[in-house]
Amino acid sequence: MVLPKANLSAITTRVKIIGRMDIAEKRIPQDGRVEMRFNDNEIDLRISSLPTVYGEKIVIRILDKSNFNFTKEGLGFSQDNLNKLNNMIAQPYGMLLVTGPTGSGKSTTLYTILKELNVQTKNVITVEDPVEYKLKGINQVQVNPKAGLTFASGLRSILRQDPDTIMIGEIRDSETAEIAVRAAITGHLVLSTLHTNDSPSTIARLVDMGLEPYLVSSAVIGIISQRLVKLLCPKCKQKYRASDSEKKILGIDSKQDVTFYKPVGCNSCNNGYRGRAAVHEVMLVNENIRRLINKGANTDDIRRQALEDKMATLLQSSTDLALKGDTSFEEIMRAGYTLG
Repeated sequence: MVLPKANLSAITTRVKIIGRMDIAEKRIPQDGRVEMRFNDNEIDLRISSLPTVYGEKIVIRILDKSNFNFTKEGLGFSQDNLNKLNNMIAQPYGMLLVTGPTGSGKSTTLYTILKELNVQTKNVITVEDPVEYKLKGINQVQVNPKAGLTFASGLRSILRQDPDTIMIGEIRDSETAEIAVRAAITGHLVLSTLHTNDSPSTIARLVDMGLEPYLVSSAVIGIISQRLVKLLCPKCKQKYRASDSEKKILGIDSKQDVTFYKPVGCNSCNNGYRGRAAVHEVMLVNENIRRLINKGANTDDIRRQALEDKMATLLQSSTDLALKGDTSFEEIMRAGYTLG
């Protein structure tokens, strides 16, 4: 459906009213939110407006709250990565970070881990902006900057509530990072998210936020970097033999016969794709990694050591998915390919 350009201003204004945004302010970006019911499902709409030279641009993210029924096994972890995750969440204290760009499924992974940790004998508290899913038995706190309730101030108050597990929606500044790290080294299990490209570079990001390397190495127990890749439609995907250039990019022997699938498009899918799956890069912070962090090693050194410790990269995880016929070469490039 294509709407006439003349309706743009009226539609933009209406969307901003629904999202409780200031319709008179068109010079700065704004965020809004609306909860609604559709076909007996609870739907959460996140509205973002951005002023451009051609007028305001509106993006709406749709979150189906009733659709949250994930388990660890249903998140798409390989067996090896699942074992690493179980090892991390079995720790009584420390910091577990989930990283990736906006819309890569970080919150879903965190909530699934929280569900796993949510037992009657544990005091689990979260501080979020906003609270995306309401979980029974968990104390969830909504950030409210206008009232002075920020991630940092909320985290300080949480520490006086004798928590066993703390979830911080996102580490956005050095103050929140420092309180979170100190909580992790004083007997609390801390879960949070960061915006970084991969697991090894997360260490450099924390140090860049002003944290001492010895604090980072003592606090962080593991890092999960993830992306969402589109899944090929099983009804119309088309088989083809991988080219030499594709095999070279993925580090596959040119003599090896490799079959990939490509999107076609039919009435059952969207341009050849149907659904999404997560691919992961899980880095356990073991003794070797800790030693490098304490020495102030750069990201490349940490990555090299993690690969020696059998870490599967995002590229390897997405390639495995393509070799099974679940996704395309284009999706591998988008999700996991990096230069160098």
